[in-house]
Amino acid sequence: MYPSQRSLARRMQGKPVTFVGVNSDGKDRLRSTLKREQFDWPNFWDGGDTSGPIAQAWDVTGWPTIYVLDHKGVIRFKEIRGDTLELAVSLLVKEIEAEKKQP
Repeated sequence: MYPSQRSLARRMQGKPVTFVGVNSDGKDRLRSTLKREQFDWPNFWDGGDTSGPIAQAWDVTGWPTIYVLDHKGVIRFKEIRGDTLELAVSLLVKEIEAEKKQP
């Protein structure tokens, strides 16, 4: 999963897109994963188990969970991956760019 997200994040550099990760692993495992995977986006630690405050607030019921929010903070897509994720992100970028062009 990480390689495809990393690839998408790199293709979207310079676009109005932000990737954020939330991890529930123990601190040692999280440090190891962050070092090994070399994430290009910020990652937050959610307390070391799957019932952390971020997971509770966002109603995460499985790991990993992917949410795609628009520039207004509205969840537009959930649990999409691969080509579908790329299409969703591209759609939202186009929406933002279209809004910027409006007078």
